[in-house]
Amino acid sequence: MSRIGKAPIEIPAGVTVTVDKDNVVTVKGPKGTLSQTVNPDLTVAVEDGHVHVTRPSDDREHRAQHGLYRALIHNMVVGVSTGYRKEMELVGVGYRASATGQVLELSLGFSHAIYIKLPPEVKVEAKSERNKNPLIILESDDKQLLGQVCAKIRSLRKPEPYKGKGIKFVGEIIRRKSGKSAGAK
Repeated sequence: MSRIGKAPIEIPAGVTVTVDKDNVVTVKGPKGTLSQTVNPDLTVAVEDGHVHVTRPSDDREHRAQHGLYRALIHNMVVGVSTGYRKEMELVGVGYRASATGQVLELSLGFSHAIYIKLPPEVKVEAKSERNKNPLIILESDDKQLLGQVCAKIRSLRKPEPYKGKGIKFVGEIIRRKSGKSAGAK
């Protein structure tokens, strides 16, 4: 069996998990409500504070989906109970970020500012401190949506390997290259 798929999902206090007859799993908690349609071949059962996902056979497709849907349900349970948070750092001279409501304004060295309208499920905050790189803090209960938004923001100016300028996650290590002078002599 799948190691991930056979692990039970513990339901924390304040979170309710329901499965209807169309195999739609709905998770409600203090941070919000999320739902996911599960493949009809798999069975999802909620028993004494745990969620169990089982598969009918050892087919390749069933094994793959077993771990996938277990992970998706676990991400929903964690999202509605504690939520997810990503911090991004803008490295570069003159790079700035400001957030007003659900609109993020970025100044990334282009001739114009970039405005990004974020979905209502994602909360955004921009911090700028003196002598530190500007930070963008994103929070959401949906891990998948948060990852997509972060990828979109990062794609505007990916970190480059020579000077390290660009948008990166806090704690991310950028592999640096030496410039032209390293090979000469």
